[in-house]
Amino acid sequence: MTFELQGDYDVVIVGGGAAGLNGALMLARSRRSVVVIDAGAPRNAPAEGVHGLLGREGMPPAELLERGRAEVRQYGGHVVTGEVVAATRDENADGIPEFTVALADGRPVRARRLLVATGVVDELPEIPGLRERWGRDVLHCPYCHGWEVRDRAIGVIAASPMAVHQALLFRQLSDDVVLFTHTTEPPTGEQAEQLAARGIRVVPGEVTGLEVENDRLTGVRLADGTVVRREAVATQTRMVARAGLLAALGLYPSEHASGMGEYIPVDAMGRTEVPGVWAAGNVTDIAAQVGNVAAAGAFAAAQINADLVAEDTRIAVAAQRVPAI
Repeated sequence: MTFELQGDYDVVIVGGGAAGLNGALMLARSRRSVVVIDAGAPRNAPAEGVHGLLGREGMPPAELLERGRAEVRQYGGHVVTGEVVAATRDENADGIPEFTVALADGRPVRARRLLVATGVVDELPEIPGLRERWGRDVLHCPYCHGWEVRDRAIGVIAASPMAVHQALLFRQLSDDVVLFTHTTEPPTGEQAEQLAARGIRVVPGEVTGLEVENDRLTGVRLADGTVVRREAVATQTRMVARAGLLAALGLYPSEHASGMGEYIPVDAMGRTEVPGVWAAGNVTDIAAQVGNVAAAGAFAAAQINADLVAEDTRIAVAAQRVPAI
């Protein structure tokens, strides 16, 4: 089922993942006109299943999103395919915000409020073969994929200050974990002691590639030619908010305190620094899983609806106070 874009909506949601769709569901059920503009590039597309989401454990990501789209449309919400390239903000004579969202194909969409749920992009270490196996036997999250590689020979490639923490998390899932220092300094002091106590071997040297046989990961190759047999690899990505479209609004990503990437800051209600613009999901909470981002989308949508109710009420009161001529 497809929908033609209207000219005006109460809310435009940019991003059709769990956060955007759950936000749209909440707004549509509140009888708000809402459209989700989905570029069709979900972060978890390479994964076989969604994990840690009660009632939907193991469901393929594409199926979860398709069910979400159907639920939004069931309540009159629109979901359209398109890439948003920019968003601008104006105010009418009464100081009420008005947003115009520009799509790559030239279509404009106007709305009273904007919810950004564009997620993040995972930037992997520049190691040949890593991207090709991403989401299969090259992983980053023990909670998303750890059970699937339990009891296997796991290698953790250091790519951030979180490498030791990541290795310790994967050690919970397997007795055979190796930390490759790659281009980082070997752990010292308390971190080295922790790794030794948990039986995690530290392998120095730059990682230059992966060994694959019959479409299965079999080892990690070092610069000196050494191959360390491994069946799965974990590494920390740099997670960068998809936020280029917000530049015209004066919103720019900030560096996350963990050093894990960039995000769009919001307050406790999900509001950004720009009045009328909310953000939810990985774009503002870079490490959140599917359940968290869906909940954040619903919460932000409730705040947007309340904000619109307050605005509608102010307009109605002002109109009532105007003396009849």
